[in-house]
Amino acid sequence: MRDIIDKRQRATQFRQRLATAMERRSLSQSALARQIGVDRSTVSQLLSDTGARLPNAQVVGECAAALGVSADWLLSLSDRPESAADLLATSLSLTEAPRALVDEQIFSWHREAAGYKIRHVPAGLPDMLKTHSLLDWEYTPHLGRTTEQAINASQDRLNWMRGAHSDYEIALPLHEMESFALGTGYYTGLSEAIRIEQIDRFLDLHRQFYPGLRLYLFDARRVYSAPITIFGPLLAVLYIGRNYVAFRDSERVQAFTKHFDHLVREASISARDLTTHLQDLRARIQ
Repeated sequence: MRDIIDKRQRATQFRQRLATAMERRSLSQSALARQIGVDRSTVSQLLSDTGARLPNAQVVGECAAALGVSADWLLSLSDRPESAADLLATSLSLTEAPRALVDEQIFSWHREAAGYKIRHVPAGLPDMLKTHSLLDWEYTPHLGRTTEQAINASQDRLNWMRGAHSDYEIALPLHEMESFALGTGYYTGLSEAIRIEQIDRFLDLHRQFYPGLRLYLFDARRVYSAPITIFGPLLAVLYIGRNYVAFRDSERVQAFTKHFDHLVREASISARDLTTHLQDLRARIQ
């Protein structure tokens, strides 16, 4: 919570912050006066007045705009000197999301968050847990003759991600796993052999990596989530199809984290119960 300060202290801090901003911008009193449309004597008074009065909102706003800082910072209402636009630019970014297994951007985020818990809601089944056969079936329509090359190039990245000493929590809709197992919806036309092989892959990875890797299935009729990935306390990424929207400010990262933790609490199939559920789905295929 921000401390409440009296008017005299606020006026003193205004003068100090105004002088600091001018020094950082190498802006003289005359130059600032020209930019904000006042006499030089007015700027001089802003810097030297020892009273408790603050300039009017228009003068404060003009000074802030000319110096590239926020009016709230000049008035000691914020400890961040950046303007709102600059804060937004640093806390939120829009990045292209190519149709690929593990593109360079996603891989760089994983490297940045090595050692932190990764929370992930994939758009479908998680790529890093898929078999070669499923990847080939899924990506061939998009990558064509480069599918094999793309899978091979991604394998090292997938292996690195699995061995990065980051705990992984993955949550996906219950119906996604069932649709896959039964070959319906998106997975129509996928052979029984590939589906059985993939479920065996899930079972094997669960045995190898649990509890470092935990997979939860939630009922989408009760709770919903867009595809997201939360890289520890560092950033949260929303996948919207052609782009990633990345948030780095702690407030939004915490909000995404709370959302994910809610999915885990509401999961119909917990990570501990996953093996039994997968075995039941496998039996329904044959």
